[in-house]
Amino acid sequence: MASHLHDVIRRHCRPLEPVPTGTTPALRFLPGIRAVLFDIYGTLFLSASGDVGTAIRQGQAQAFEEALEAAGISAKIDGQTGANCLLAEIQAEHKQLRSNRVEFPEVEIVEIWRKTLNSLCEQGWLPAEACSVDLRQLAVEYEVRANPVWPTPDARECLARLRKEGKILGLVSNAQFFTIELFPALFGEPAEELGFDRQLQYFSYQYAQAKPGEFLYRRAAEELEQRGMETSEALYVGNDLLNDVLPAKRVGFRTALFAGDARSLRLRKDDPRVQDVAPDLIVTDLVSLADCVC
Repeated sequence: MASHLHDVIRRHCRPLEPVPTGTTPALRFLPGIRAVLFDIYGTLFLSASGDVGTAIRQGQAQAFEEALEAAGISAKIDGQTGANCLLAEIQAEHKQLRSNRVEFPEVEIVEIWRKTLNSLCEQGWLPAEACSVDLRQLAVEYEVRANPVWPTPDARECLARLRKEGKILGLVSNAQFFTIELFPALFGEPAEELGFDRQLQYFSYQYAQAKPGEFLYRRAAEELEQRGMETSEALYVGNDLLNDVLPAKRVGFRTALFAGDARSLRLRKDDPRVQDVAPDLIVTDLVSLADCVC
């Protein structure tokens, strides 16, 4: 991604402080952990939504209008109508993927924006030249307004300790192309320089499959097994019992629920799928996570 898009991210993301959850930590030492895999939104980055795309599904009219303006598009359309069109394209893509037996589908957001602009141009809401804008920039301009994020305060210290102890680090997350760019934009370093193994990064948009499906977790498990590791030697860390803890446990990973921010903690108390799901750890800060495996 060009550095000017990093600038867009920095310009619209401001420091966030964790909101206490009132959750009691459940901490113990987990011996034999060789790899630690992380969720991104709501775990490594504080986020009001806790997950990529949530803000899109809620339809952010102001974000839509401002993103078009920032991308140089002169629109005749109000933001809510545009956001509804964006949502309709997402829903149509989900329907198509489900017809191909993808239980938990994921879109590729640049393609969604392409279809959205084409549809709005055909309806006369946008000028024809709108379809030739930089779609990657447009997607970022929208996302940083709809879902601004900031690194979890002790994430860097946690990662440094894990790396120092020789733990293999990976990422398994619902994500879009811009997600990995949050690291250089907001941490000041690419994910790899923070310790994340390039071969252990699995993002939903790359496979058209999202969490809480097990697909991404199984890909990570296969990679670890090729390196001679058992799944029980890997710890997965996330903020959502359904999206993170449940599928990770099914694959065989140990699990840690990050309960450090009330805006993104997802306990899913009314969801029967997680009624009997218990993580190995409950942490309210990431330094405590490092204490449990180092």
